[in-house]
Amino acid sequence: MLPIVDTHQHLWNRSQFSLPWLDGEGMDPLQHDFMMSDYLAAGAGAGIAKTVYMEVDVMPSQRPEEAEFVIGLSRAEDNPMVGAVIGGSPGAQGFRAYIDRFKDNDFIKGVRLVLHVPEAEQGRCLQEAFVRDIQYLGEVGLSFDICIRPGELADAVGLVDQCPGTLFIIDHCGNADPSIVNGSAEHDPANPFSHTREQWQHDMATLGARENAVCKISGIIARAPTGWNADALAPTVEHCLDSFGQDRVVTGGDWPVCNMGASLGEWVAALREIVSDRSERDQAQLFAANAERLYGLA
Repeated sequence: MLPIVDTHQHLWNRSQFSLPWLDGEGMDPLQHDFMMSDYLAAGAGAGIAKTVYMEVDVMPSQRPEEAEFVIGLSRAEDNPMVGAVIGGSPGAQGFRAYIDRFKDNDFIKGVRLVLHVPEAEQGRCLQEAFVRDIQYLGEVGLSFDICIRPGELADAVGLVDQCPGTLFIIDHCGNADPSIVNGSAEHDPANPFSHTREQWQHDMATLGARENAVCKISGIIARAPTGWNADALAPTVEHCLDSFGQDRVVTGGDWPVCNMGASLGEWVAALREIVSDRSERDQAQLFAANAERLYGLA
């Protein structure tokens, strides 16, 4: 079994951090604590060798504390975490001072701001101050994770093109709906997370042509319908792999959010099945080697 670097590991302790988004509609399955011990149990037998923490959209005032927390976990030798992507608000006052506090820490690999929440207006990532701060991330050797509504992926293209010196990670296959991609569901214009198959395919292929963009194969299981199987997810995964190429794709578990559709082990097993016909080298790149190279993991 080829080892996996899980580049999208969430953890949260609600007595330690405030996560207002957990109070939203449909979030009941996630409204309790998810600790490292829970993750280790969920991933047992899945072949996960290392993890990279992904910020969990805590209150902005708690971001420095979250960063220090995951630096401590990454430093410890009793768990698989070897790095972290921390939360931050590019374009906001104090962003660069915050980044300067952590930019030289070997465990901090990048920054993310969730752009699919209702308060994130379309086009925010193209605002001048936002773009300048993303360019600064590249100057200090940090990446930026793009987590955006799928119908707004053209904005992601615009941001990537303005920041050629910054490495971008496209989270969750561009937040695709795998049922739309495989043709079993239709675009719903009233749903802000919906998209057409053609628009998503075009925008992801456009991003894939940018050498400073990487696709994270993750997240789609949380949107999978009841009764899903690997074949239902395959068109989304395959388009991403073909668009970005074998050297610019990484694997993410998105635990515990993946539990909305399947367990971590079930998601990993499905992904292994989907790519089983690809060469062992390509699989090794997807599962671990690319992440180790891109994030500089020891």
